[in-house]
Amino acid sequence: MGVSTAALIKQLAQRHSKAKWVGVDIEPKMIEQAQKEIEIFDGNLSNIELVVEDINLYSYEKSDFIVSYYTIQFLPPRLRQELLNRIYETLNWGGAYLMFEKVRAPDARFQDILNGLYTDFKLEQGYSSQEIIGKSRSLKGVLEPFSSQGNIDLLSRSGFVDIMTIFKFICFEGFLAIK
Repeated sequence: MGVSTAALIKQLAQRHSKAKWVGVDIEPKMIEQAQKEIEIFDGNLSNIELVVEDINLYSYEKSDFIVSYYTIQFLPPRLRQELLNRIYETLNWGGAYLMFEKVRAPDARFQDILNGLYTDFKLEQGYSSQEIIGKSRSLKGVLEPFSSQGNIDLLSRSGFVDIMTIFKFICFEGFLAIK
């Protein structure tokens, strides 16, 4: 879910070439860019299908593995539970859902610390102050991250019992949930 530039789906399709990979993104321009990236790839990626569709409306096939890579955080909170319920129902028993999200800290003091660390990281990566502020402004009102516990609660209410954090870097977290 959420194809972006196809970097992740290309790696998954390359590594697991016998599996079928479906990338779903609501933005036609993202799908176009992803298709270009796949076409210029020097190798066989015929196991990738790209679809322009709203992930809330898409008819998911029964699956063993579903990935959302920094996507759920852009959905209005009122739609997230229903989508995760559908993901759970779509998975075969023993199937896995891998969800990466930006997360909020559990309280304001920790959020201030995370904001400072992340700003320092971006400055170290060569971003200018204007770029950092511009990105922050562009995400206001569009990106609404939940806390780690809020994401775990969403997954639990969907039916997942086996949930584990598999990645954590400042304000970014990856969760693995198995049906």
